[in-house]
Amino acid sequence: MAESGDIERCGFLCVHEDTVRLVRSQMPDDEKLYDLAELFKVFGDSTRIKILYALFEAELCVCDIAQLLGLTQSAVSHQLRVLKAGRLVKPRKEGKTVFYSLADEHVRSLIAQGMEHVEE
Repeated sequence: MAESGDIERCGFLCVHEDTVRLVRSQMPDDEKLYDLAELFKVFGDSTRIKILYALFEAELCVCDIAQLLGLTQSAVSHQLRVLKAGRLVKPRKEGKTVFYSLADEHVRSLIAQGMEHVEE
């Protein structure tokens, strides 16, 4: 039994070269993995998750989101900038009002799958 602080290791040295080679050939380059990690960081904030979940249900303006979540318009605008930079939401201007929605079906799928996972 390993004591706390011990590193988990294979019981003996045996590198499975074929498997390592196969996995290495399928690994995306570091830049893409970095971008993926940055995307998941955006999901790491509960306020942004609440906004995304609200947009999962309907297209909303900043005022609607602020009212719904009990936040200031400034706080909502800040989070929407982060979500927009992460290409998770898209704006649509109607007169002087800007409405936000999920950027595409990928975002909708990520939220749905995430919720399904936490509800299991």
